[in-house]
Amino acid sequence: MKAMVMHESGSPLVLEELTLDLPGPGEVRVRIEAAGVCHSDVHYLTGGLAARTPIVLGHEGAGIVEQVGDGVTAFAPGDKVVLMWRPRCGECEFCHTGKPALCALGKVHGQTNELLRGGTRLSKDGVRYHHLMGDSVFAEHAVVSQESLIAIDADIPSEIAAIVGCAVITGMGTVLNGMPDLTGKSVAIIGAGGVGLSAVIAAELVGAAQIIVSDVVPSRLEKARELGATHTIDSSVEDFTERVLAITGDGAQYVMEAIGRPATIRAGFDALRPGGTEIVVGLGAAGEELSIPINLLVQGDRRIVGALYGSSNTPVQLPEILRLYKAGRLPLDRLVDQTFALADANEAIEHLRTGAVGRPILVP
Repeated sequence: MKAMVMHESGSPLVLEELTLDLPGPGEVRVRIEAAGVCHSDVHYLTGGLAARTPIVLGHEGAGIVEQVGDGVTAFAPGDKVVLMWRPRCGECEFCHTGKPALCALGKVHGQTNELLRGGTRLSKDGVRYHHLMGDSVFAEHAVVSQESLIAIDADIPSEIAAIVGCAVITGMGTVLNGMPDLTGKSVAIIGAGGVGLSAVIAAELVGAAQIIVSDVVPSRLEKARELGATHTIDSSVEDFTERVLAITGDGAQYVMEAIGRPATIRAGFDALRPGGTEIVVGLGAAGEELSIPINLLVQGDRRIVGALYGSSNTPVQLPEILRLYKAGRLPLDRLVDQTFALADANEAIEHLRTGAVGRPILVP
């Protein structure tokens, strides 16, 4: 099968013909129909996040089950599935309390770049290739652990299913789970990529009074307005904090930061009203730290929290999001940017970095 391979950070991906092993016990072979291109993939390419190489990138995908290994009973050939970059065991405290993104299985993928039952299923000329987050969807096919899959309705478009598996559930989940009283209140969203625009859709859905969106790309801000933003801020020429305070009077009840930079996180903190909460979903470079004035934190009774995967109960909330989409309640089609062939993954990544509106999609 063909796949896009990273041999070292800082170098372009290379299209290669790899051998994909048969699925082992508890594993599933999937034909990839669509793969979203995410800024997390860019972090690995630039060296901001580390991975064992050679490795097939891509963690946001959807496809069709082709074959199942021994012991797999929840999936069968022909099923349509979304691949999850945070697997869940279904048995630990976090899984039982609706926080499967915190399941310890996720660390296995991150620390080893192997599948949950050990080893990799990718190779070339005797050299083993690694899996990104247990998925590696920049490829024609993937073998993944069954714990990384969610079955969905066959009539869901594959490009929609793919982005729901990362960008949409992260952005919407952060709003729905981290801002339960947002109706009638204000939210400021820093970053209008796929995650930020998904948060706009959720904030509009629940009836936020003010949805303020910041970015440096005018076309992204235009898209945010189309999706329900009441105010936009071009941070290349405007001060984010000053504008939020001017719009709201006393600051936003919630801020969501979807970039992962200390400066933008601090700007979001400064834009909070007393008692407000900033939720950080953007990943920074490994080891990057944040400095916050203690007295402003305490005297303003403000909060800064992180949200992994939108703090979502993925097996429950991902199908709910897709049901809302099928019912015509969520304009997820408008989050899809242009599509690219698998061999054009480098072009898609550069497009993401330089101004894509929504998610670029690879179609193997």
